[in-house]
Amino acid sequence: MIDCQAALDAVYAEIRPQIGDGKVADYIPALARVPAAQFGMAVCTVDGQQYGVGAAATPFSIQSLSKVLGLTLALQQIGAAVWDQVGREPSGDPFNSLIQLEHEHGKPRNPFINAGAIGVADLLCSAFADPRQALLQLAQRLCGDAVAFDAEVAASERQAGFRNAALANFMKSFGRIGNDVDAVLDVYFHQCALALSCTQLARAFAYLANKGVQPLSGDTIVTPRQARRVNALMLTCGTYDAAGEFAFLIGLPCKSGVGGGIVAIVPEQMAICVWSPGLDDTGNSVVGRRALELFVTQIGVSVF
Repeated sequence: MIDCQAALDAVYAEIRPQIGDGKVADYIPALARVPAAQFGMAVCTVDGQQYGVGAAATPFSIQSLSKVLGLTLALQQIGAAVWDQVGREPSGDPFNSLIQLEHEHGKPRNPFINAGAIGVADLLCSAFADPRQALLQLAQRLCGDAVAFDAEVAASERQAGFRNAALANFMKSFGRIGNDVDAVLDVYFHQCALALSCTQLARAFAYLANKGVQPLSGDTIVTPRQARRVNALMLTCGTYDAAGEFAFLIGLPCKSGVGGGIVAIVPEQMAICVWSPGLDDTGNSVVGRRALELFVTQIGVSVF
């Protein structure tokens, strides 16, 4: 029997002197003001047990963690046709790179880089009259709480989103975006501006540890096959161009965001969320990654 709370407490005690390491994402003005010296971590198991430590209940901007929610919503609506819009391969380049789009005729490598998530947002614009509301409803269904977009972060994303606008327009030039570019970017910027806590995110992502079923509600979110596919993409593409390092050091499907959050999935056991805003050069939380390394060592889990 794994004692998750004891493992979390041990990680927190060991990591405490390092909290504040790294540099917050300063290219998004609203994130640049977030104090780096914060840390939270939470677990939700497939039998519905929940554990937390530190600032586990503090909401933060989930940023690219939302790309998993967008992909999930698209899979619910159109299934395998998602892969006509985006690929399934690691990019090996920064998450906001334009280079591969030129060589690959506007088709993003995977749904977890910015171009891929913008492509998925385009699918959501076609599938829903109000895609922002659909994303919000999914997030609320998954975590069981009322959640909201952070209006300041969404506005800041838009004001600083020149490269994302370039990605969307570049894809549009190849016929890969079917809807109005501004409408697609509006969905993308708002999904990145969702604000959830570690506790909420561990609950929200637990369906990926439970063969597509949300453990607390019993709702089927995706099929078992789709859950395996999302986990596979998280392992290979979920942490920008540090996916190999995460697989080597942590050995679990992970998805990170420049807000400092990382979610990890232990299939058939639990979802783990850690948050600390300071980032490394690849855009991943410095303390969050260290904490995940310590936690998986404590409880002895890996997909390998």
